[in-house]
Amino acid sequence: MTSHLTRRQMVIATSALLTGLPAAAQDFPSKPLRIVVPQAPGGGTDILARNLAVRLTELLKQGVVVENRTGAGSLIGTEFVARAPADGHTLLMGGIFNMVMNKALIKNLSYSPENDFVSLGYVSAYPFVLLTRPDLPVNSLAELAAYAKARPGKLSYGSGGMGTLQHVWGAVLTNSLGLDMVHVPFKGAAPAHQEMMAGRLDIMFDNISAAKPHIQANRLKGLVVSSAQRSAQLPNLPTVTETGLVSFEGESWFGVFAPAATPAPVVARLRETLAAINRETEFVARVERDGGRMLNVAAAQQEAFLRNEIERWVGAVNRYKVTAD
Repeated sequence: MTSHLTRRQMVIATSALLTGLPAAAQDFPSKPLRIVVPQAPGGGTDILARNLAVRLTELLKQGVVVENRTGAGSLIGTEFVARAPADGHTLLMGGIFNMVMNKALIKNLSYSPENDFVSLGYVSAYPFVLLTRPDLPVNSLAELAAYAKARPGKLSYGSGGMGTLQHVWGAVLTNSLGLDMVHVPFKGAAPAHQEMMAGRLDIMFDNISAAKPHIQANRLKGLVVSSAQRSAQLPNLPTVTETGLVSFEGESWFGVFAPAATPAPVVARLRETLAAINRETEFVARVERDGGRMLNVAAAQQEAFLRNEIERWVGAVNRYKVTAD
């Protein structure tokens, strides 16, 4: 009799445990969510976060607001989420800029991208385009390499600032081609574009969404794209690797992250919701209009994706001695 009761109690206890797991997800969200963007309003990261917030609000039946926490590059906002309550209500709009490049460039980083966060879903990825001033007498990467090698230390490449993706990838590409060029950092990409159009800056690696209007208007020339495949937005431009000069693949990607200790059922709920948004025709069309592609990484591969990106770009930064100083 006692044995029978014990077994029955065990069944009840097990059932309670099993039903309790989805209950955590059912109770979530219990209050409005916020997506912290560690960059200023109006940029690509901010716009993507706001588009996501609209859809998350509708699908989760709870308000989702975007909060810009800027300062120290992207460190302040990113660290804020790493230390936030791990209940799924404070999320981070992350990307290669704060989850990979900060790790590659900053000694004693105040957070660990791999250990302090759990990825909820990767959203989109955007190739870069190598731009030249309109009057530079080159029309291919091979011609640029030959032209620059004949003028060591005379040509310049621009960026939106020290440690930006434009700076790092510009340094990696020019160094891997064996070019001696001067880096000129600006406060944002727009002033660099103006200097190129005025003929005072020679080249710049920049995001396709920012570069495409200038290329189409013949204000700047595009030579190659950074992605593994050609871009549908600029189909006539070859990839860097396609030129046969050097192997280079990179995209500026974005994803949503939560503090590492967020409960598994809440993580699962958010992953399912973000994956659903990634399949929406209108959302996909918006990303593709801006020159990007959807970045659908299965939950089981998300941790490996981040670790591989960190390993790859930390290695390149060290190999070519790129610094943010």
